[in-house]
Amino acid sequence: MQAKDNAEVTYVDLLEKCRVFTAPRDVRALGIYPYFHPIQSAPGDEVVVDGKECIMVGSNNYLGLVNHPKVKEAAAKAAVDFGSGCTGSRFLNGTLDLHLELEHRLARFIGKERVLVFSTGFQTNLGTISCLVGKNDAIVIDRQDHACIVDGARLSHGKLHKFAHNDMADLERVLTNVRNNGLRGGLLIVVDGVFSMEGDICDLPEIARLAEKFNASIMVDDAHAVGVLGETGAGTAEHFNLIDETDLIVGTFSKSFASLGGFVAGDADVIEFIQHTARSLIFSASITPSSAAAVLAALDIIEAEPERRHNLWRNARRMQREFRNLGLDIGNTETPIVPIVVGEDLECFAFWKALYDEGVFTNPVISPAVSPGRAMIRTSYTATMTDDQLDRVVEVVGKVARQKGLIS
Repeated sequence: MQAKDNAEVTYVDLLEKCRVFTAPRDVRALGIYPYFHPIQSAPGDEVVVDGKECIMVGSNNYLGLVNHPKVKEAAAKAAVDFGSGCTGSRFLNGTLDLHLELEHRLARFIGKERVLVFSTGFQTNLGTISCLVGKNDAIVIDRQDHACIVDGARLSHGKLHKFAHNDMADLERVLTNVRNNGLRGGLLIVVDGVFSMEGDICDLPEIARLAEKFNASIMVDDAHAVGVLGETGAGTAEHFNLIDETDLIVGTFSKSFASLGGFVAGDADVIEFIQHTARSLIFSASITPSSAAAVLAALDIIEAEPERRHNLWRNARRMQREFRNLGLDIGNTETPIVPIVVGEDLECFAFWKALYDEGVFTNPVISPAVSPGRAMIRTSYTATMTDDQLDRVVEVVGKVARQKGLIS
């Protein structure tokens, strides 16, 4: 094929972007690459990473259940009884009585009429949002919402709007503009209950007030809140006593529930609609028998041992206090997620490496997950961490922060 002037046409090589993508290699060359390090031991508060013993303050194992004997025994028994997988989607041949039992138990625990279990938390948001929000509808999300919420909004045919992080005045401004600009369909507000990087909690009371004012529905992603917030651990809506006002509650099994999968809870007719229209449910294999059984065992423990949640909060408040006393910037965290703001991306990687060398494993978070210039070390704590482990984390963080000039 030639252009009219007979000049040779140049075609773009789709994969060229991959060949010139050097950022990971550049960081590896500096010796501070922080990602994809293999863990060579059972998960827990102390792990072996690349052959090195570390205190783990980078997991979401909030209630310390991922290595609990009852959870592991339940998972193993389910594999023996039901096999290693379901070989199909929930829609067809992949629904087990274990899945139905889990949905019934979770509905009672969360305080909603029905629950639907998906293969992952990511797929839960992806499928729920994209099937509910149509071409005449609008979706309004917090700028710091998780990537799966953003992707679910993009997959929907609705108009996407964003408001400044946890800024209720800006949310009202956005909702006003949406309603004043001829919206023909429905309106959905989607927020994280606990924001996964910053550790702050959404202002659900004000969101509920604005939702009523603008006739909007509310969906809360409680991935980091279920098991953590609320009198019984049911999440953000229970924490604020707004379960009835929250239309949809989404959760994941990969945090407090020590497994893999996700769920959405809501009114029965809404869940029925999602069950028959969410593509990420219909066209994905269902969670394994072991995963479902592990969640059921974890739920038993959560309901029987509220002291786990009390221990979690004791550890969380202690680390918030310790880091603030050191003079560190931990933002507006209110939860067991306690970030340490470092600054630039490479400075954050270097901080991570220094902590790792001292035997403390954390998570570096850079843009676009956080704002440019606000790269942070994300630390998170569990119910089972000991005072000795926390003492060591404080000691190491303080030492590295002084070495890097973050504090004096």
